[in-house]
Amino acid sequence: MSKRKTPGAAEQLRMYRQMVAIRSFEDNANQLYLDAKMPGLTHMYTGQEAVAVGICEALNREDQITSTHRGHGHCVAKGAEFKAMFCELLGKAEGYCRGKGGSMHIADQDNGNLGANAIVGGSAGIATGAALSAKQLGNERVTVCFFGDGALGQGLLYEVMNMAALWHLPVIYACENNHYGEYTHVSEMAAGSLTGRAEAFGIEAHEVDGQDVLAVNKLASSLVARARKGEGPFFMLLDTYRYHGHHVGDINRAYYRSRDEESEWKESRDPIRLFSDKLIEQGIADQAALEAIDAEVQREAREAVDYALQAAYPPVAEVDQHVFAD
Repeated sequence: MSKRKTPGAAEQLRMYRQMVAIRSFEDNANQLYLDAKMPGLTHMYTGQEAVAVGICEALNREDQITSTHRGHGHCVAKGAEFKAMFCELLGKAEGYCRGKGGSMHIADQDNGNLGANAIVGGSAGIATGAALSAKQLGNERVTVCFFGDGALGQGLLYEVMNMAALWHLPVIYACENNHYGEYTHVSEMAAGSLTGRAEAFGIEAHEVDGQDVLAVNKLASSLVARARKGEGPFFMLLDTYRYHGHHVGDINRAYYRSRDEESEWKESRDPIRLFSDKLIEQGIADQAALEAIDAEVQREAREAVDYALQAAYPPVAEVDQHVFAD
């Protein structure tokens, strides 16, 4: 693995801000649901912020990602704006998909986000196709395919990993193992080694603590650089945890995981708290500086929510537009 220097102070503070931005976005999205102001459901990314930020900070704007039903964190980390995202959640015309995609289908192609996908593992083919396109065009663009441990039961993932390995495509398969596929623990639905699935195709696989943003970023930066040189594909297994239920309506979770388990992750392995402690310990920022970042992000999120609530819905005449490609 190639060596990479530790990100500088400015880079680390940007990563901290991005993690806080994801947490703040999710807190507000959850409240919109609880207040019955948001149509449909959403799936909280809270607790997994270090994964999205650690990986996306290793990418260029032109590099591409595909996302999942639990995809707000990927969107924000790749450069999406609060206002357009909240407009999308609320079905407004100024949303990234003019309000027609909603929480699970946000796309932001200007920032390289090819889109979230409500089908478990559904974006694996899209990501692999994007990587094939990049190789054919010779533009050195790298694609990251985010998916959860639940997607390890989807055949499409194995079909495209086989293709990517055969053709040495510049794609990184990033498996966010938050330990639960909907309501089932990963140990009850995935036999054998998780990294071994990729290794069976000859794909180099790495496991990393998904709550440590610097560890994630170090690994991702190395693999992205190697993928640009034609050494891909790669597989990342990121150990992480979702704080909320499978979706915002999944409130009584005691029948499939304990409150003690949730508390342990929140109190001992919270990615934002771990990173803030490290920033203070290294003298990069003090508590007051981090609290100022928190306050600024929270203000921006509140303003974006207020804006989205007042924004216009798309006209009825547009109902059959932006649905099929011309």
